[in-house]
Amino acid sequence: MPDKKIEIENVNKPGRIERVDRAKYTAMREALLDVLPDETPGIKVPQAKEALLPLLPRSLFPQGKTGGWWLKAVQLDLEAKGAIKRAPIKPVHLYKVANC
Repeated sequence: MPDKKIEIENVNKPGRIERVDRAKYTAMREALLDVLPDETPGIKVPQAKEALLPLLPRSLFPQGKTGGWWLKAVQLDLEAKGAIKRAPIKPVHLYKVANC
């Protein structure tokens, strides 16, 4: 039986590991990577959230509840892993790194 938890990192707190729900993490990761462009400047976080919410399974995210928290958790983990990056502009714009 696979572990129902997954370890994630936080780009802002190197070395710190959190264990979170694997199904929710995986669903949010797939949705976020689906909506992020692969070139800079990318898109703003609120735009990413608006685009990905309809892609999330309702069984895991009824009415998009907790979507914002999961988006941030996955964003920080993927940044720590180098799969996504922030463009050097404000507000925060995210984009995928090639081959993620």
